[in-house]
Amino acid sequence: MEDSTRRGGRYCKIAVLGARNVGKTSLTVQFVESHFVESYYPTTENQFSKQLRVGKLNYSLEICDTAGQDDVSVLNNKSLNGIQGIMIVYSCVNRASFDVVSVIRDKVNDQLEFRDIATLVVANKIDLRDAKSGGWSGGNERVTEQEGRRLAERLGAGFVECSAKYDTGVDKAFEKMVRRVEALAPAGVDDGCSVM
Repeated sequence: MEDSTRRGGRYCKIAVLGARNVGKTSLTVQFVESHFVESYYPTTENQFSKQLRVGKLNYSLEICDTAGQDDVSVLNNKSLNGIQGIMIVYSCVNRASFDVVSVIRDKVNDQLEFRDIATLVVANKIDLRDAKSGGWSGGNERVTEQEGRRLAERLGAGFVECSAKYDTGVDKAFEKMVRRVEALAPAGVDDGCSVM
């Protein structure tokens, strides 16, 4: 993002990470373009930008939507270049995607040489979890809200549940991410979202 697009507000760069098919792109497109992507096309990497008002401040967000990760894939260092926060997304109707959240966080820590990074764990597809209550046996064990909160707490991360499909909690997730980036900046030092 060029400096001219950053003027008049604060700049914040975040990466959206997670296993394959958890809705990272759907979440990002819903936030940026206000529509749900019905089709699934594996992402290699996409860049998005959006203006966001959080409290009394305006932010220019740069969002790096990454390819799906698993326990053996390698994160692209370019994706993490200059980021100030990470959103790790899992599908609450796919336990394997939940189980890889800690692995992804560890990989980020390794690549950033354990530099503190604002982190938000995002449970996506709550519409499917809630619709599949009762005797559902869809092949994947559901992940409860309590399990998600416990994992986020263990990682020192924030937590939010959302549905990209129904635009439930999507804005809240990105607002909470910006607030976490700002909160991580030491008092008197502007290492959070940059003023441009």
